[in-house]
Amino acid sequence: MKAGIVVFPGSNCDRDALHAARLAGMEAELLWHEDPGLHGSELVILPGGFAYGDYLRAGALARFSPVMRAIEDHAERGGLVLGICNGFQVLAEAGLVPGALLRNTSLRFEHRWVRLSVERHDTPFTAAVPAGATLRLPIAHGEGCYFLPEPELDALHARGGILFRYADPEGNPNGSARDIAGVLNQRGNVCGLMPHPERASEAVLGSDDGLLLFRSLLESAAAHASGVAA
Repeated sequence: MKAGIVVFPGSNCDRDALHAARLAGMEAELLWHEDPGLHGSELVILPGGFAYGDYLRAGALARFSPVMRAIEDHAERGGLVLGICNGFQVLAEAGLVPGALLRNTSLRFEHRWVRLSVERHDTPFTAAVPAGATLRLPIAHGEGCYFLPEPELDALHARGGILFRYADPEGNPNGSARDIAGVLNQRGNVCGLMPHPERASEAVLGSDDGLLLFRSLLESAAAHASGVAA
């Protein structure tokens, strides 16, 4: 699998995502946001940071970068897209995943370790996560409170669009509706996730649980390629 990690002005987790992707066994390169092409990337990662300084609101300007048209086309063709933290905010602003990310209910920037429950294991993003496991990942955001109107939350839940939830003992750090930490688009090929798996890719960092998500993507791509070849 070839992964392309988008670099916006203000991104600060792009190298972390690049390292995690390579650590998982992917070929990976950085993609400058003004480049309208994806250079053959099968997986596109929108990393954390403060794209365009989070002016107006997080992700509001980045969604108009030239690369976003290519990402929208890639997603429409079924290509995989992962938005992490600020990348999740960009995806939400672009309408590639449902919902909006509001200010944390504490009105403070929250940075801490959290636990995530994995709601589904039949997706490209979670296939390698052991059943029943929770993931220990860090958060670092000021606008991570996931919001959707109640009827749309019901519909999101009914179609299996909630992929990750904040779990005990740390609990919900930002006031997100129904403890939602990560969601899928309707097709299941685009994921927005608030915590940082790339910052938990090696045990020396405090956890290597995040590497499971990158390995899930790699294994899913290999399984798909094997199925096509057969």
